[in-house]
Amino acid sequence: MKKILSIFSLFTLNLTLLAQFGGPTTYRFLEIPMPARAAALGGNSMCIWGDDINLSYSNPSLLHQGCVKQVAANYCNYIADMNFGNVAYAHHFKNIGTVAGGIQFFDYGKFDRRDEYDNKEGSFKAADYSFNLTFARRLKDTSFSFGATVKTIYSHYDAYRSFGNALDLGVTWAHKSGFTASVLIKNFGVIWKSYDNNNDTLKLPTTQQIGFSYKVKKAPFRIIFVYDNLKTWDLTYKSPLEETTTTSLFGEEPVKEKTKWKKFTEKTKTGGDKFARHMTFALEVLLTKNFNIRVGYNYRLHKEMMLPDKRTASGLSFGFG
Repeated sequence: MKKILSIFSLFTLNLTLLAQFGGPTTYRFLEIPMPARAAALGGNSMCIWGDDINLSYSNPSLLHQGCVKQVAANYCNYIADMNFGNVAYAHHFKNIGTVAGGIQFFDYGKFDRRDEYDNKEGSFKAADYSFNLTFARRLKDTSFSFGATVKTIYSHYDAYRSFGNALDLGVTWAHKSGFTASVLIKNFGVIWKSYDNNNDTLKLPTTQQIGFSYKVKKAPFRIIFVYDNLKTWDLTYKSPLEETTTTSLFGEEPVKEKTKWKKFTEKTKTGGDKFARHMTFALEVLLTKNFNIRVGYNYRLHKEMMLPDKRTASGLSFGFG
């Protein structure tokens, strides 16, 4: 029993929201930082080496023999009756590698079905599921490890169904000095059946990431940096709040007028702003072997959640474990 570790995140405090980057993608629940540790660190923990099976959710190459016979369970009561979470278990096979299996879900709750006259005609449910199988192996006598996660995805919204497969591929270099570097391709795959039977209209939320972490010697700090979306430079998007259209009674061409929001966003979409939207910074304060404090800052999340006439703490997250 000593080797079995049960991690329940029901009591872990974190203040993280999910940003929505515009585009024709589906299965967006795959982008949610399911483990509370990742949520507290700005939404990503893809470059931390440690004996924690939850790390393999962010990067399959972080799964190793130190995660053997661990059980992880994460759950979040999100908004209203929506909730999400995951469970996972890892096992090591000698001379082969470490394998983990798990399932993650996002339950959107129960909805009323109504006709065009607002008459109730029963109810329906909506949910997303991903069944995950991870394999990782550390190269003998080196600091390198590699891993892959195969995801089988099933989604249903009332009578609409969708199936797909996604793949995560990661490589990690974890040196004994405390420095770790990781490269990751996440959610690359194919949609076999879309909701409207037109598989060309939607894509998976594929991303590419590179990250570094460093455990400061003789100090209880781990510094973390992640650069996301390597292939896409401009992560800004046009909000429907940016423009209003006015028309004339005499049929002239519609005139687009800049709103307060448009003027606000134009000032922020500079080259430096676009560069910073890829970045996440985080810090772990390792107070004891079994207790630490986590703080993260996601600049893109900050920009997407901020308001033009009010300063907020959007993009900032924290937690403890």
